Amino acid sequence: MPGPLTRLADRVGRKAVSALDEMGFAAHLLGRSLYWLAVGHQRRQPVRMSSIVAQAMDIGIGALPILSVLAFTIGVMLAVQGIYTLRMFGAESRVTTGIALSLVREFSALITGILVAGRSGSALAARVGTMKINQEIDALTVMGIDPIRYLVAPPLVAMLVMVPALTLWSHLVSLAGAGLYVSAALDISFGAYVGQVIDALRLSDLAHGLSKSAIFSVLITLVGVVNGALVEGGAEGVGRMTTRSVVHALSAILVTDMIFAYAVTR
Repeated sequence: MPGPLTRLADRVGRKAVSALDEMGFAAHLLGRSLYWLAVGHQRRQPVRMSSIVAQAMDIGIGALPILSVLAFTIGVMLAVQGIYTLRMFGAESRVTTGIALSLVREFSALITGILVAGRSGSALAARVGTMKINQEIDALTVMGIDPIRYLVAPPLVAMLVMVPALTLWSHLVSLAGAGLYVSAALDISFGAYVGQVIDALRLSDLAHGLSKSAIFSVLITLVGVVNGALVEGGAEGVGRMTTRSVVHALSAILVTDMIFAYAVTR
């Protein structure tokens, strides 16, 4: 019988091969989606604008209330902690710079990505998984409809548009929330706070956050579809893979955020 080290190596190897296989599948989905977006009209099988709009409404408009609450809370929390920390050094007047850079470069994109992954990414995984169990994906193929064009390309485009848009909205709400607290705590006008924010930020800071949100949108879509396509075992399998998709999407977002921040600040 194989020893414990052999069994451990076998399990690790199988997990690694499975992970690489899923990454390859995700790359295939991305490539095929871009292909249909580029040549769909020529082949008389375009990606339907109505499908993209429906996905965008669900991803973007439906997420506005909860995103606004979270962004406002994060902004106030960052202002509280920033003032508390800088007061130890007598530099609380510089808190606006730290708040503006932290929110625009990091927190707004991160919070938006996490929210969309938990809300829309999981829904996408559940939808694809349910369709697989009900053999609807096979039915699409039989009817001559490419499943990737029908199921993957519309949410991918919708994510690429709406996640950066939601990130911009998160910038505004979180900075406003922080500004209300800073104005009250430091006895400055809200207009003066806005002026300090404008002075602290550069176009590159805005591009930094929006670039990450675009990458997050691709990751959320691909992770949701891949996990949905791997569903087995009925309703229990759908629930299991939906949970797995959220965990994988959050992990991918956090790791990508770390790598992106390290790469662009070197």
